[in-house]
Amino acid sequence: MREILGRRRKLLSKRSGRRPDQIGAALTFATEWQWPVLPGVGTRQPGAPDCACPDADCAQPGAHPFEPGLLAATTDERMVRWWWTNRPGAPMVLATGAPGPCAVSLPALAAARALAELDRADLRLGPVVATPDRWYVLVAPYSLAQLGELLYAKDWVPGSLRFHGEGGYVVLPPSETGRGQVRWERAPLPGSARPWVPDVEAVVDVLVETLTRTGVSAPEM
Repeated sequence: MREILGRRRKLLSKRSGRRPDQIGAALTFATEWQWPVLPGVGTRQPGAPDCACPDADCAQPGAHPFEPGLLAATTDERMVRWWWTNRPGAPMVLATGAPGPCAVSLPALAAARALAELDRADLRLGPVVATPDRWYVLVAPYSLAQLGELLYAKDWVPGSLRFHGEGGYVVLPPSETGRGQVRWERAPLPGSARPWVPDVEAVVDVLVETLTRTGVSAPEM
């Protein structure tokens, strides 16, 4: 609160007519890429909009940790295998911050425009996660001091731009939440030992400028 050149690629996504391979994807994240993960709370029934947590007005239905809590995120193969063997449909939650990536997110429509701008500028992007309402640009780990210095230099930062650093989280594909399917807008290259991601400084200017032009400045729930 981590390469890709050009167009979208498919990885760790649904196979035709079959349920997503959650445990296989979770093991790839944790053991091959060393991204700490844990299962999200999920919804009360598959495809349902209501969160399985006790909060009837949950703002992120199904798309957040509950039991276990975020601090349980791990790269341990045995733990990851146990979690998704017992909860095969659970969303996959990435604990952002080293050793895994951080992220910057913005509303989906503005994000699509920002990615087009980044492509036109020939700026290399890493993986980008898309949910029905927000897209998450994965970036290299950054410190609070580094982020503060970066934002202090700007005249204005739109409230709809969010930063997911140490202590934050992002739901990874292929996951199903109360708001719909989580997918790759820009997928990691097949066979990647560990996906490359840009520094936050490389992308934040374009994201701020795009949100400013589109007028998407108010935080979304």
